[in-house]
Amino acid sequence: MSNHMDVWTGRIDGPGAEHARWHSTIQPATADATPGVVLLGFASDEGVRRNQGRVGAATAPDIIRGALGSLAVHHSTPLYDAGTCTLTGHDLTGAHDELTGAVGKLIKAGHTVIVLGGGHETAYGSHRGLRDNVSGSVGIVNLDAHFDLRSAPEPTSGTPFRQLANETEDFRYSVFGISRPNNTRALFTAADELNVHYTLDTELAAMSPAECAELVAQAAESVDTLHLSIDLDVLPAAVAPGVSAPAAYGVSFDRIHAMAVAAARSGKLRLVDVVELNPTYDIDGRTAKAAARLIDDIVSALDF
Repeated sequence: MSNHMDVWTGRIDGPGAEHARWHSTIQPATADATPGVVLLGFASDEGVRRNQGRVGAATAPDIIRGALGSLAVHHSTPLYDAGTCTLTGHDLTGAHDELTGAVGKLIKAGHTVIVLGGGHETAYGSHRGLRDNVSGSVGIVNLDAHFDLRSAPEPTSGTPFRQLANETEDFRYSVFGISRPNNTRALFTAADELNVHYTLDTELAAMSPAECAELVAQAAESVDTLHLSIDLDVLPAAVAPGVSAPAAYGVSFDRIHAMAVAAARSGKLRLVDVVELNPTYDIDGRTAKAAARLIDDIVSALDF
C-alpha cells in the first residue's frame, strides 16, 4: 500500500472552513480516525488487458485525486486518503486480496469507502471487503454500459459480477445503462438466469433524471447495505472520452448524477467504485472532472 498525500495540492484562498477545498481538508486515514469517507486507490488495468481493452486505467487513481483537489468542500464529513493498492506484475489475484483486506478494514472501522480504479476488475476485490464485514443483505447498483457477467478462464474487467454471483448465495445486482449492441445475447441470458435487474441506456434516455433516481432508490429499499459501482464508460464519449470503451450513445451526465446521488441519499451506501478512467485517452481532463464531480456530490449527499 502506497501513500499518495503528496498529490493533494491546489489553490488556497484563506484559512477556515469557509475556504475549504478537498486538498486542504483531506487527511491520511489512521486507525483511530473518526468515521467518514475514505478514498482508496486500486492501480490495476490487468483485467482490462485480459479483456482486450485499452490499457491505462492503472494510472487513474492519482488523476482523480488531482481533479478532486481544488473542489470546494461544503460539508463537514471527515475526508481521508488510505493510499493505493498497486498490482505487481500480472498478479491480479494478489492485488484483489490486498484490496479486499484494505476495504474490509475500513468498513469495519465505520467508514464509507470510495475506491478509485483501475479497471472494473476493481469491483470484485472491493465488494468482498464490504460483504465480509457487514451483516444482512448487500445490493450492488452498477451504472454501466456492460453487464460484466462474462465467464472466462481467468478474472478480467468483464467478469467481476459473474465471480461475485458464483460466490454469493444472495446475489442482488442491478445495472443501469446497458448498451444492447455492446452485450451479446449470451450476456442477456446470463443476466436473466441470475435475476439481474437491468435498464437499457435507451430506456433511461426516455426517463427524467428524477425517474432514473427513483430506480436506484427502489433497488436500495430491498437491501440492508448498498455498493455503488460507477463505470465511467456509461457516459457518452463526448463527456467521458478517457475510458477503455467509449460509448457511442451512453447515458447523460445528469441522469448518472441523479442516480449516484440517490444511492448516497438512501442511507445504505457503504462502498463506491469509480472505475475505467483511462487518462491516456482523456481530452481536457473531461472524464477525470466528471468522476470528481460525481464523487464530490456523492460525499455531499451522505449522512454523517
